[in-house]
Amino acid sequence: MNVPIYRQALGEDFHRLQPELQEYFSLAPGSGHYGVGEGVFDVVGCRQAWLRPLLKLTSGEEAFFPDYGEGIPFRIENHAHQDPFGRSSLTARREIRFPGHVRIFQDTTSLVDSDGGPRLVDYLGRFRRMVTDLKLSVTEEGRLRGVSEASRLFLGPLRLPLPATVDARAYAEQWWDGAAGEHGQHRIQVKVIQPQIGLVLVYAGGFDYRLRPYIGGSSAQSFLPRYAQPDRWENRT
Repeated sequence: MNVPIYRQALGEDFHRLQPELQEYFSLAPGSGHYGVGEGVFDVVGCRQAWLRPLLKLTSGEEAFFPDYGEGIPFRIENHAHQDPFGRSSLTARREIRFPGHVRIFQDTTSLVDSDGGPRLVDYLGRFRRMVTDLKLSVTEEGRLRGVSEASRLFLGPLRLPLPATVDARAYAEQWWDGAAGEHGQHRIQVKVIQPQIGLVLVYAGGFDYRLRPYIGGSSAQSFLPRYAQPDRWENRT
């Protein structure tokens, strides 16, 4: 049986997560299902107006975007699968529905082996040109925390580690709020901070989540719908 990547990366700490989070992060390749979350971001995007023209230059990457809004509806799909290199992975595709247009934000998180045991690396954007290491922890309340570390860019054959002075780190926290909505909601908060600039990107909000079967009932471990696939895959870490 396939073991979900977050369970492998967290080890025994996985069982310290809130039960609703354990269920959320238990999607595994070959299950025949994918996850769908729909909700509202209280805040989302880049708050610094002077920085938005620069982010607009990278909006085609579908990793960063220049917009900012409050009370913005969004949808996320989670697809567990094996990537073309045989790694157990989770691809997330987010549709952020700003007034008048939709921004796509996508990534693939893959489980890789290392001397310290299994760890997660996150490939960002439609071309998967940027990759970061994910450091996970579980809070006393059972929330999941994640910090991105040591980013690098892949430009053709080049592998370019980003110096700490220019690298931006993402700080994420996800939890279950039983008092939210009618029956409780998943909550998420993410901040991307660059040491020289400050807050580059933020999104925070709540959403309802459910599993849906794939059309046709596919349970192949490598199955990923075409619309959720990136324009290219990256094997390097």
